[in-house]
Amino acid sequence: MTTTLPPIGGLEFASFRLRPGVSEHTLHQAAQAVEQHLLRHQPGFVSHTLWRGDDDSYVDLVLADSRERAVALCELWPDDPHGAHFLSLLAPGSALLAFYRRVA
Repeated sequence: MTTTLPPIGGLEFASFRLRPGVSEHTLHQAAQAVEQHLLRHQPGFVSHTLWRGDDDSYVDLVLADSRERAVALCELWPDDPHGAHFLSLLAPGSALLAFYRRVA
């Protein structure tokens, strides 16, 4: 059985470090809660993944149907209890946020 993703037109790329004392397990649980309770219910959402670099930095990646929708999804996080909890796990000043539009 083949699964086809909806068209991907934009993405949110957020790199960050964890606040001291926060475990990767806690981050993973928070990311799952954001996806389950917030992102999955929003129009234009395609997927959400979490990545760890060799230097113990992290990347949160949200794919959406357009760059504008990726921005709109990101703007929901601070006012949502699950999104706010996830954001509270990040080391202050460590987050770099960027949005991209698909070109090919």
